[in-house]
Amino acid sequence: MQPSLKPSNPNFSSGPCAKRPGYDVSQLDLSVLGRSHRAAIGKKALKSACVDTARILNLPEGYRVAVVPASDTGAMEMAMWSMLGERPVDVLYWESFGQGWATDITKQLQLDDARVLSADYGQLPNLNDVNCDHDVVFTWNGTTSGARVPNADWISDDRKGLTFCDATSAVFAQEMAWEKLDVITYSWQKVLGGEGGHGMLILSPRAVERLESYIPPRPLPKIFRMTKGGKLIEGLFTGATINTPSMLCVVDYLDALSWVESVGGVAGTIARCNANLATVSAFVNSHDWINFLAADESIRSNSSVCLSLDLQAEQVKSLVSLLAEHEVAYDIGAYRDAPTGLRIWCGATIENKDIEALMPWLAWAYEQVKADS
Repeated sequence: MQPSLKPSNPNFSSGPCAKRPGYDVSQLDLSVLGRSHRAAIGKKALKSACVDTARILNLPEGYRVAVVPASDTGAMEMAMWSMLGERPVDVLYWESFGQGWATDITKQLQLDDARVLSADYGQLPNLNDVNCDHDVVFTWNGTTSGARVPNADWISDDRKGLTFCDATSAVFAQEMAWEKLDVITYSWQKVLGGEGGHGMLILSPRAVERLESYIPPRPLPKIFRMTKGGKLIEGLFTGATINTPSMLCVVDYLDALSWVESVGGVAGTIARCNANLATVSAFVNSHDWINFLAADESIRSNSSVCLSLDLQAEQVKSLVSLLAEHEVAYDIGAYRDAPTGLRIWCGATIENKDIEALMPWLAWAYEQVKADS
């Protein structure tokens, strides 16, 4: 029978993601709107975005945080173009975004001494093959594959290279081994349900040292430049952004950070993601027609949950359309380059009761599609 209970919020997109529970745009502090981002009021808000991020994430002493242009992509490009080339590079990928970084490194930056370690969707390359004397570029959580690194034990404490970690769907959802990471990037619209267009760049002291000691053999657009006269532009990490940000997006991010603290900080948001994954896991374990794309439980994402179904590609499309038509779930089809299936965002802003309500609808839609074939 068709279920009677629907999710209160059917937004399960993997980016932009659902806004936090209880979100009301009219409750944002809009006093910064129409003001210069370089006025005292704008600088204060941007500095808070950096300082509060460092405090809530409990970053190690000396780590710097900046708001940068062009979302997570901009943050990663900015870091790679500014710092790679000083030593060999190992780039890891097991999904589309990581593959994009590999393409940038080998085709755009054209680094001769680059080694690519890859795996299929739902799997990881052998992390023990990574040479930590090289710079290492990887995604912590594969947003389009539902597979994440299980930990950072494979990264040496005595590494000579820098680690560049695209963590856009991992920060605030998963335990991050900050001391193992030198360059970390993420975007507001993932786990916190913030607005798009802005990226967060976190640098360790080792990354700052690289910036101040290495001059890349390539021209850098102004939007990528983090040093002047061989020294870090410290203002970038206290709210003096390279370009003009959306102050509406900034206060939206500050609202999201406040919400994180209200649910118990990072431990609270991680717990919310884990609970959502557990609900999906219980459903998958009780139905033989649906499986996790990541077969190994230890590497399954608790934010971007990717599933394969015992259906043909057109049937999966029909299932996704059916759920959208009934206003049960929007935007849950697999990423365009990923294997056919579902991708259900289970990040911290998703209420567990909505995941619970969605599961019976998945079973109903599956039966409908099978009956129509």
